[in-house]
Amino acid sequence: MSIRKQSSKKQRALEILVRLKRLYPDATCSLNYSTPVQLLVATILSAQCTDERVNLVTPGLFSKFPDAATLANADLTELETSVRSTGFYRNKAKNIQAACRMIINEFGGHVPKQMEQMLRLPGVARKTANVVLAHAYGINVGVTVDTHVKRLSERLGLTEHTDPIRIERDLMGLLPQADWENWSIRLVYHGRAICKARSPACDTCKLADLCPSAFNVPQVTVKAKIKEA
Repeated sequence: MSIRKQSSKKQRALEILVRLKRLYPDATCSLNYSTPVQLLVATILSAQCTDERVNLVTPGLFSKFPDAATLANADLTELETSVRSTGFYRNKAKNIQAACRMIINEFGGHVPKQMEQMLRLPGVARKTANVVLAHAYGINVGVTVDTHVKRLSERLGLTEHTDPIRIERDLMGLLPQADWENWSIRLVYHGRAICKARSPACDTCKLADLCPSAFNVPQVTVKAKIKEA
């Protein structure tokens, strides 16, 4: 890619970011939590599940198991039952318990603050790690790439990749580090409200003049999902 073309793409990305901040000034993580461990658990549960469903499950879950110690020592069958409605509940419960045991045994009961250590936790890939580090600790080490960020970043012409790690790398090169999570959380809001997978509302989209895909998005019959915790 030429320097001029990359510069133009970066300028467009920055303008999109400005507009997203204006459109969604109060956007924040939509998962309910009180501690870094609870955010970690909620984020693991959100894989292949809506945040709304997770928020229905976590009040009861966290009343029984409020911290890493109680989750680490929970009866696995009871834990599975508590998270069943989020889908893939056996694998999620197993990962949550294993992650909490590692947090207790290796990290002094605290969710680690380094990406490399986060990625050692069972059930945690970059998406989950980025969410927890950004919202629990205010540390931006990457760009969270979920299905909305993936879809919109492609439509906006900011990446040609489909792999989340490569998409993340592209976005990190276009946006200021301080705004990496600002980008993700607001793009999620925009994806839910306007730029939907099947029927994007290009006629009302405030980013349409910056979007090479505006009014030219084919109908999607199956919503793509990133199978990552």
